[in-house]
Amino acid sequence: MNMFEGEYLPWLVGVVLLVVFLVFYCKVQRVWTRIDRMIDAAKDGTFEETEFDEGKLSRLESKMYQYLLAGHLSRQQLEEEREKMKMLVSDISHQTKTPIANMLLYTQLLGENKSLDEEAKNIVLQIEEQTNKLNFLIQSLIKTSRLESGTVSVAPESSRVDELIAKLDFAEAARQKGVSFSVGEVPPLTAFFDRKWTLEALANIVDNALKYTPAGGSVKVEVMEYEMFVRIDIKDTGIGMTEDETAKIFSRFYRSPVVSGEEGVGIGLYLVREILSREGGYVKVASRLGEGSVFSVFLVKQDGFSVWAAGKDAY
Repeated sequence: MNMFEGEYLPWLVGVVLLVVFLVFYCKVQRVWTRIDRMIDAAKDGTFEETEFDEGKLSRLESKMYQYLLAGHLSRQQLEEEREKMKMLVSDISHQTKTPIANMLLYTQLLGENKSLDEEAKNIVLQIEEQTNKLNFLIQSLIKTSRLESGTVSVAPESSRVDELIAKLDFAEAARQKGVSFSVGEVPPLTAFFDRKWTLEALANIVDNALKYTPAGGSVKVEVMEYEMFVRIDIKDTGIGMTEDETAKIFSRFYRSPVVSGEEGVGIGLYLVREILSREGGYVKVASRLGEGSVFSVFLVKQDGFSVWAAGKDAY
């Protein structure tokens, strides 16, 4: 017996330890496999509460299950809120479109009435002007809400920058304001941007430049090429702003005290920043009070877009 113990006991202990190790290893592998399935399901958005039986899970799996389930439910709630927001924005857009159109039609018909005296005509003009402002405000809010809620998406694609700039038709508006509007030579460059939304962003900046530049001033658009970006500068000789204000103007509803007497709601530049950030670009401003401003829009080129898209997908 002693010989047996001395000769075979180490082997027996080794076999037992090996069996214990294999059992433990298999159990750990099953746990990690189930955790991997949970994580993959959560990443793919297919995590379901009924797919995993919490009663059959280990303590570690149970904790992971509860964590992922909470995240899944939060994501579901977020999607539900987003859908509600989409429906609300759609309803507001639909419900306000017809009344505003009717108000404009009625004021135009009243304005054509030759029996109105001058005071009545002025009142009609003021009603029409205020209705147009209301329409502009509502449409701006709807556009912003649609971007934020994902109802509409910015879809950047390779496009010609010169064709984009050619659509900035502000010559007549500048002439009426008594401001010089010019566009420098635009090289045939391409960048990645959504043509519709980027045109709206640039138009917002140019419109602001004309609005806050007094008669006799100038607004100029220039384009230059960088390694990763195409830069579009909108320069004006307007009222300018302080350095403190340049950090605030892209906030929603922010309006500088300097322009409090001018029409506006403080959405345009916020919309500009939102549009550009969704296509891998950005906007910055340099300004001095009383000397004018330069808004620089950066549209990402091929290489830069690939890097941005890869980072966005990874996030």
